[in-house]
Amino acid sequence: MNYRKLGKTNFNISEISLGTWQVGGKWGSGFNDKTADELINTAIDNGVNFIDTADVYENGLSETAVGRVVRSRSERIYVATKCGRQINPHVNDGYQPKVLQKFVEDSLKRTGLETLDLIQLHCPPTEVYYRPEIFEMFDRLKDQGKILNLGVSVEKVEEALKAIEYSNVTTVQIIFNLFRQRPSQLFFSEAQKKDIGIIARVPLASGLLTGKFDAKTTFDAQDHRNFNRNGDAFDKGETFSGIDYDLGLKAVEELKALFPETANLAPIALQWILSFNEISCIIPGASKESHVLSNLSVYNLPKLSSEKISEMNKIYEKYIKQDVHHLW
Repeated sequence: MNYRKLGKTNFNISEISLGTWQVGGKWGSGFNDKTADELINTAIDNGVNFIDTADVYENGLSETAVGRVVRSRSERIYVATKCGRQINPHVNDGYQPKVLQKFVEDSLKRTGLETLDLIQLHCPPTEVYYRPEIFEMFDRLKDQGKILNLGVSVEKVEEALKAIEYSNVTTVQIIFNLFRQRPSQLFFSEAQKKDIGIIARVPLASGLLTGKFDAKTTFDAQDHRNFNRNGDAFDKGETFSGIDYDLGLKAVEELKALFPETANLAPIALQWILSFNEISCIIPGASKESHVLSNLSVYNLPKLSSEKISEMNKIYEKYIKQDVHHLW
């Protein structure tokens, strides 16, 4: 495992970390505590020391599992969680300091931790980024010892740029992968100037970049890859990075042709992200242990050449950029 600094938190974290949206089993399958514990322990056993969760993942069961495992380990494991998506309807007016403080306190109870290493606003409406009182409230939580750092998880580059205007924002979690390249332009350079940790989420474009899907692949009725392709439930960009599924399959076929000897493209897609020094860590999800080990197999591959990276980028230019680059 290699480690990188998470911006001005000064945490030294595993560059391949763990996202826990589906840690208790695949989307739509319900939550299995045994599976969750096995996955998290496997990640830690292999050098992962940063785990990202959220209060809305399986109605708090993900947070509970993360806290349970972390408390059982002797290693220093950094826990990041999120708040805000419980607000229903999820609108600007619902964001109030007292509401968010209660969310943080509830997360502390579920995890059983005395302090949260990182609390992140969970993709709030754009208007929230223009309300200083929301960000100031987290300074009080820090003074009370309930959190160590504040970050944001965003949908759009514009939101990321606004968020880092607040001096107490230490990290930004943003969708970044071969099919979502816009953040690497202005945002990366601005974040670097302010020593902001960048956490790459949805790194495999909801599994599309593994190369394991085709036109016949089906998804469970409760899986967002089935019901959210048009953004019916939440931001369309969360599902397959917002690209048309069939178009994505065409792009992936060309990616496979670049790496004909590779059955699993996931480690290559992660390598592409790690080629950006501005990235602090990647948080791929996993619903079984083999997914964790697949993500960590990035270290078993030869380093991507600049020529290969250039060819990968050409696939983005050919198939993806025109449709999605300007949207997020």
